Amino acid sequence: MPRDIVETEEHYKSRWRSIRILYLTMFLSSVGFSIVIMSIWPYLQKIDQTADASFLGWVIASFSLGQMVASPMFGLWSNYRPRKEPLIVSIFISVAANCLYAYVHLPASHNKYYMLVARGLVGFGAGNVAVVRSYIAGATSLQERTSSMANTSACQALGFILGPVFQTCFALIGEKGVTWDVIKLQINMYTAPVLLGAFLGVFNIILILAILREHRVDDSGRQCKNINFEEASTDEVQVPQGNIDQVAVVATNILFFVVLFIFALFETIITPLTMDMYGWTQEQAVLYDGIILAALGVEAVVILLGVKLLSKKIGERAILLGGLIVVWVGFFILLPWGNQFPKIQWEDLHNNSIPNTTFGEIIIGLWKSPREDHNERPTGCPIEQAWCLYTPVIHLAQFLTSAVLIGIGYPVCNLMSYTLYSKILGPKPQGVYMGWLTASGSGARILGPVFISQVYAHWGPRWAFSLVCGMVVFTITLLGVVYKRLIAFSVRYGRIQE
Repeated sequence: MPRDIVETEEHYKSRWRSIRILYLTMFLSSVGFSIVIMSIWPYLQKIDQTADASFLGWVIASFSLGQMVASPMFGLWSNYRPRKEPLIVSIFISVAANCLYAYVHLPASHNKYYMLVARGLVGFGAGNVAVVRSYIAGATSLQERTSSMANTSACQALGFILGPVFQTCFALIGEKGVTWDVIKLQINMYTAPVLLGAFLGVFNIILILAILREHRVDDSGRQCKNINFEEASTDEVQVPQGNIDQVAVVATNILFFVVLFIFALFETIITPLTMDMYGWTQEQAVLYDGIILAALGVEAVVILLGVKLLSKKIGERAILLGGLIVVWVGFFILLPWGNQFPKIQWEDLHNNSIPNTTFGEIIIGLWKSPREDHNERPTGCPIEQAWCLYTPVIHLAQFLTSAVLIGIGYPVCNLMSYTLYSKILGPKPQGVYMGWLTASGSGARILGPVFISQVYAHWGPRWAFSLVCGMVVFTITLLGVVYKRLIAFSVRYGRIQE
């Protein structure tokens, strides 16, 4: 249907202006969320000497836990009130949490718990992702949906790439920095990033108040009247009636959970895996793995932009299936083979028992400084992990090829999952449903690192990646079972041809 029949030029410009503001909001929010990631552990050690590696795991997991709790709440709110309300409130919570993070050094004791609360509240504010997705789903037609969702994910990915880069620049301030005695604020390499994050949040609030307007269109692009729409026009149409396919909804939530679960465990295991397989020191692992993850982020942005064009030719379901197959191949390549074994770290051997490794201990190599040791730390695969003696090394070419394939498959699966989800839900307000989808992703980011840290420490990469391959096969099977049901709401009821 031509655009001049669907809506007026003024409405069209206002709708896309609002959508683009949400792109910018997602980018700035992602920068604010990720700008402190690399400094959490050293700052935690600085403010509270009782904090150990296991507590670091809780601090990191608190972000996802806060987002998981908040997403359905903000989603429900957005169904019945103008969506700028939950957006502004959620961003304000993140701003306040960043300010709290900057002051966690002040209390006389229990400082680590203040940091835990601060990161949890930042995650709570990140629950607005559900509102953004529901807004874009409701403000775009079926033809516009995939492209808009891809732009949203690309902006989010770019923000998570640049956040750590900005934080690196703040390292020039040093640990001491300067102190503003009047308000007892220390501005140093740990607090300056969160203060920038708070400033970006305030800027986001101003943009939303000034520019964002409520818009909703049906799957064809015609304006729809609903409780969130501020100004009704004479040519608006009512939201079509019909029941949402709950089987497709549940299946898509499972698909989304598995996709984020798999990538979260890959992010977690990359550092201990490379240190064990290649004898990298902590400093080398931080540098090389950081470069690899940054490259994967850039790759994701390119893939997301390319998927917009590909989806118009072969459809979202086929791309999702292809993405899952690529992910499976990526993890299958990671399976150890051959007769070459990793270098064994014999030093500091106490017994042959396998430690009960926690999530925090697995990722501790990212943060721990060698300043406590006078000699160079031993490198290689620790003898305490018994599998090091009989598991072949994963060659560097294997690892890099796998990383490239996972970097292709993950953003494709991620984008296609919630794009299909938004189409299945149809033109009705999607806040609550998007909240549950975001919550399932947050749950995956909590459970994925815990799962991989335990399996890897006890049984090694062969078992760990075999189980992941099995999960992907299960997911592909589930997709095949519900493949015909993953269609748009309007297509299901015959209002639009697929």
